Amino acid sequence: MAQNDTIIDSEDMLVDMDRFLAAGVHIGTQVKTQDMEPFVYRQRPIGLYVLDVRKTDERIRVAGKFLARFDPSKIVVVSGRVYGKRPVETFSYYIGASAFTERFVPGTLTNPNIAGPRTYIEPDIVILTDPRTDQQALDEAARIGVPVVALCDTDNVTTNIDLVIPTNNRGRKSLALVYYLLTTQVLKERGDMPEDGEPVYTPDDFEPQVQRF
Repeated sequence: MAQNDTIIDSEDMLVDMDRFLAAGVHIGTQVKTQDMEPFVYRQRPIGLYVLDVRKTDERIRVAGKFLARFDPSKIVVVSGRVYGKRPVETFSYYIGASAFTERFVPGTLTNPNIAGPRTYIEPDIVILTDPRTDQQALDEAARIGVPVVALCDTDNVTTNIDLVIPTNNRGRKSLALVYYLLTTQVLKERGDMPEDGEPVYTPDDFEPQVQRF
């Protein structure tokens, strides 16, 4: 898909910019790949790169429209990251997709003879929480020629990714907010939720619980 963006005014964003910032959606890493340079807003004096959350907002909208075209049962959502488990499973529950949040078994998308608790699945589209952590799923999606949507931080390479959603893909609150917004956009684009409707869930429903000892 085209990588050109039409940057929206902060007043027209899906949520207030302060909510994006409070969730740490903008927080990148100390590494910036050439692929992610268009999504970087600035670099802090300490060396940390900062993502432009207006572009995050725009890409969530684009992804919502795109994902709404697909049969939900043919959408595969992957997260090898612990903090991605609950956001991915909650997102998948509400839109009807298949969530893979444990070890991604090689051959899941490419080997019809695979056996075990997870069986072979033929997706029409794959969503990745981190293309580095979810490299196996990315490779298999590329091999079978299905489009890939991926949440990408400043240090990610976007080879074989069709639609980048620039975001902090490591943070607990960041992943919760992005998947919450993506869920809402998909449901609205499908007509399952009124354009001005309020979802029955909140970002807290997507946020992993931190165990305290």
